[in-house]
Amino acid sequence: MNKAILDTIKNKKFSEDELLALISAASVLRKEKLFKVFLSICKQNKIKSNKVYETILQTYLFAGFPSAIVSLKTTNDFFPVKKKKFIDEKTSKKDTIKEGIKTCKKIYGQKFYKLMNNISSYSPELADWLVIEGYGKVLSRKGLNLSERELSIISILTVQKFESQLYSHINGAFRQKINRKKIKKVIINLELLGNKSYTKFGLNIFNKFITNKKQY
Repeated sequence: MNKAILDTIKNKKFSEDELLALISAASVLRKEKLFKVFLSICKQNKIKSNKVYETILQTYLFAGFPSAIVSLKTTNDFFPVKKKKFIDEKTSKKDTIKEGIKTCKKIYGQKFYKLMNNISSYSPELADWLVIEGYGKVLSRKGLNLSERELSIISILTVQKFESQLYSHINGAFRQKINRKKIKKVIINLELLGNKSYTKFGLNIFNKFITNKKQY
């Protein structure tokens, strides 16, 4: 780990949502040492354990189960999880779909149906899973509000360099009334992960969104 970056991280003040965004990015990039550093800072800042847990849990949507399992195991060393039933029998599939559509519309607005039709054109199953798994079972969960989830998702999509999805979630963040300075700060913070290309890519998409927004 670069000592200069580590010193910068330790001397820098982060807001709660900025820290959650950073541990999200470090998790999906498998930067284990930095991941532990940010978890330690979260603990020092007394961030609630369920917020950290939910932040890392949702990374499985973007980096897969293997990555999430490793990260959650590490997270448990800092924020031990309380034991509970591994299957929630109270939530029906119908309720999950309803909540998924509701949450997805909060992000995509009137473009929700265009999104679903587009994905259905090449994979009906993936379109269903987007609503059921992504927005229903995961992003509609309690523990984090949608604004906090969106900032973490923006950080993940930035370091993974998924242009169209990042653009959509920046738009979703604006729909959640997140201040543009906050979004930009979350993207700039990604330089702390040791690769300036993350921030360069993210700001490029962010600026493209702002330019397009001004044209309407």
